[in-house]
Amino acid sequence: MRFLANLKCNHTRASFAKYAQILDANLSTNDNVTVFPPFSALDLAAHKFKLGAQNFYPCESGAHTGEIGKAMLDEFGVKSVLIGHSERRELGESEEFLRAKFDFAAEVGWQIIYCIGENLSVNEAGGTKEFLAEQLKNIDLGYERLLIAYEPIWAIGTGKSASAEQIEEILNFIREKTSAPLLYGGSVNVANIGGIAGIASCDGVLVGTASWDASKFLELIRVVS
Repeated sequence: MRFLANLKCNHTRASFAKYAQILDANLSTNDNVTVFPPFSALDLAAHKFKLGAQNFYPCESGAHTGEIGKAMLDEFGVKSVLIGHSERRELGESEEFLRAKFDFAAEVGWQIIYCIGENLSVNEAGGTKEFLAEQLKNIDLGYERLLIAYEPIWAIGTGKSASAEQIEEILNFIREKTSAPLLYGGSVNVANIGGIAGIASCDGVLVGTASWDASKFLELIRVVS
């Protein structure tokens, strides 16, 4: 089971150092954990978890004001990146730009966690599968270092998670299209992690709010372990 923590716009350099210290003291090197801190909190320390990037610009470096390129991520040993998170899409990242990011990340051999998901109106109209299928057409589903994260937008940070039955149906649908590991994200917490982990087609979770506190994130991992 893979555990990915998206810390979003949380943690300073100092607070992340404490966060990492707690994880390192309680994880084993066999735990499959990746943490995506904000850029300003990335560090050069050796950890029992992998560091990932929440975002990047598809370039080595260059005249891209305010952006972070591969050269900067290389300094911290980052080899895993999130692409397509709904919060980035809402800021205007188009399918064309997401494809450019995907192609760049694939070319340099990074592990890609590609996020897909529908909003509440699409879900209630019964159009989830068609909507997700369109999102998946944008990328190479055969890329060997790809993970697909299904994150229904209506469940992100709302405390309203999809039911295990709903998650299983959608992950089985995605499984028909790719052999990539499949993750679920969307208000994952201690109460529902057991049911999510029991879904055969679910290979892990992408955790938001419940991962921001290191001790609470460890609770999630312990429930499954």
